[in-house]
Amino acid sequence: MMTTGWSLYVIALVVLNIGGCVWLLWWTARRRPGDPKPEDTSHTWDGDLTEYNKPLPKWWINLFYITIVFAIGYLAWYPGFGNFAGSSGWTSAGEHDAEKARRDKQLEATFGQFAGQPLPQLAANPQAMELGRSIFANTCAACHGSSAQGAAGYPNLTDNTWNWGGQPEQILQTVLDGRQGVMPPLGTVLEGIGGDVAISQTAAYVRALRSEDIEQTLRTDYMAAQGKKFFDNLCVACHGPDGKGNQALGAPDLTAANSLYPRSLDSIRKTITEGRHGIMPAHRELLGETRSRLVAAYVWSLSHPQGAQASTQPQ
Repeated sequence: MMTTGWSLYVIALVVLNIGGCVWLLWWTARRRPGDPKPEDTSHTWDGDLTEYNKPLPKWWINLFYITIVFAIGYLAWYPGFGNFAGSSGWTSAGEHDAEKARRDKQLEATFGQFAGQPLPQLAANPQAMELGRSIFANTCAACHGSSAQGAAGYPNLTDNTWNWGGQPEQILQTVLDGRQGVMPPLGTVLEGIGGDVAISQTAAYVRALRSEDIEQTLRTDYMAAQGKKFFDNLCVACHGPDGKGNQALGAPDLTAANSLYPRSLDSIRKTITEGRHGIMPAHRELLGETRSRLVAAYVWSLSHPQGAQASTQPQ
């Protein structure tokens, strides 16, 4: 709803335009005293090329008047005359709501058959997986990629590394309600304890956690060995004493082969110094329960193909 001032402005503009069209038609179509007859003219070229003064055809002028009458009727029926709502009661918002209701019924017919089904059961249904793949492509691929292998800061959904848990209901909760993973910046704290070298030593220890034999690595890597004490003082609360993380907090497993961010020392230093804040937006309002369940089942199937196949076997 526009303000009264804007409404009056629009009304005046519409009236002036329609009135101007009527006046222009009338003024240009009328004949004035002293005008030459339609067959009379003083303009002749090349001896026989003559310009006449014939008026516009009546049908052409009347057609213009009809369009003006149509415009007035249109403004009376549909909103377009300031704040006047139109006698039909039509609104773009109402049209949108009616179309949305119609489409929602179509979607309900398509998705309703999958409502409430467990994710492994959906993962074993080819039709459900085709719908889940389509939803993923439209909603999730922008961050996780069309192949769901993610990028820096966006997790790979095809492996078995899960910050918030890879069980079906955990994945569904992630899709429905979103997640927020916060790694606080610890640069100032570490610098206060041991200067900039403490950051490098802690980063070296974090990188060493991915080695196959951590004890052997610590015996040969002085920086990593020195960083362990800083890790034990600051990081174990979230990542645990063995660095395997805590899915209840979204703290990643630092021993996993795959990681959310690059495994270079510079990247680890940046994470320690500046922190990280990863956000997975909630999709409950956007997708609803059933479509969220379908896309969650598709995501689960990417890392559990054998589980999806097993659920199809007779018991």
